[in-house]
Amino acid sequence: MTPPKIAFIGAGSVVFTQGLLADLFAFTELKDAHIALHDIDPERLSTAQAAARHIAGELGASARITAHADRRESLVDADFVINIVQVGMGEATRTDFDVPARYGLRQTIGDTLGIGGVFRALRTFPHLRALGADIAELCPDAWLLNYTNPMAMNVQYLAEATGLSRVVGLCHSVYWTVRDLSDLLGVPYQEVTYRAAGVNHQAWLLELRHGGADLYPRLDAAVAGDEQLRRRVRVDMYRRLGYYPTETSEHSSEYVPWYLHHDSEIERLRLPVGAYLGIVEENVAAYERTRASLAAGEPLPVEGTMEYAPQIIHSIVTGVPRTVYGNVPNHGLIDNLPRAGVVEVPCLVDASGVQPTRIGSLPPQLAALNRTYLSMNDLVVRAAVEDEPRHIRHAAMTDPATAAALPVERIWQLCDDMVRAHADRLQPSLRATLGS
Repeated sequence: MTPPKIAFIGAGSVVFTQGLLADLFAFTELKDAHIALHDIDPERLSTAQAAARHIAGELGASARITAHADRRESLVDADFVINIVQVGMGEATRTDFDVPARYGLRQTIGDTLGIGGVFRALRTFPHLRALGADIAELCPDAWLLNYTNPMAMNVQYLAEATGLSRVVGLCHSVYWTVRDLSDLLGVPYQEVTYRAAGVNHQAWLLELRHGGADLYPRLDAAVAGDEQLRRRVRVDMYRRLGYYPTETSEHSSEYVPWYLHHDSEIERLRLPVGAYLGIVEENVAAYERTRASLAAGEPLPVEGTMEYAPQIIHSIVTGVPRTVYGNVPNHGLIDNLPRAGVVEVPCLVDASGVQPTRIGSLPPQLAALNRTYLSMNDLVVRAAVEDEPRHIRHAAMTDPATAAALPVERIWQLCDDMVRAHADRLQPSLRATLGS
């Protein structure tokens, strides 16, 4: 068996790259893989390469590890491409928070919906178009495994703008939700069976069982007996909608109109406005610690992360079947969601690739929220695909949290300010300011 070539695009996200490599090298069949690292930042690329060699050594892997400033060079004959690029890094993220905050618009994470999600997508799309063209030319049979947010917008754009079909978006939210609920309910995760579906960061646990018994009544009892649990957005949503959401309260609060606009709800549900800026700072600090440890010859922690990409690669390479959760174009997987929208569903993975599972229809109250989410996504993708800057404003008008907080004139003014702030990262056709 020829060792697979795995290209990491955006490998300078060193801490995340480390976790993925630890997962990959834990598999005997992947210890001799070719790991091709690419980043546009020479220092981060060098750090990623040093970290990769350290992890390979610690785990007894004989991997071939190469570093490439040229993305195309890293992609030649790749079997798998892992995209973890964050365009604009911390500077652009701070803009995503600071400019809307001047309008009184609150965000917690800002990477999926909302103004932050819109502009994170728009500055990522040019990268995705170029990456898609390179994959089509240099490794057309490769699987593109995308971790870059906003997940659903990015995967929809890849499907519509690049024509690539071997694309799946990956997120750990379903896995960690079930792990956390297993701990809360005192049952071993390995014995829990579950089924989830919806959209990324707003999927729903449709079934949660242990030994064949429904765990939802047990969760109801836990919630009823713990006031602090009831002071969480996702628990509040569960109590009202009947199904537990698969993303944190910080994330979940941004995708609906009910919470962030109200001071009383922010206090009741302990919402950390601007939380992602702290995460950005911690990511930078973690990178600096890694770089310093490598320079000093000190040991690095080598810890697996249970991410899906290494599991997918192992299953395709070896044929070992697994079920993971993936983000893919709907195409009839969920009957009451838009066909072109990207949905998160269970996927079987084996030697033939990633095969999504058909779900049928979601409960109507869940589908209603997901449809709004996907409508907003579609307008952002339409803006880029059709070179139509008005659709940026239409997307912001459709976004639940933005529409709850601002009148339409202010939404258009905010979009103009964001276009000005990010102009050099947007495709030229979307750099127009339109006034209110």
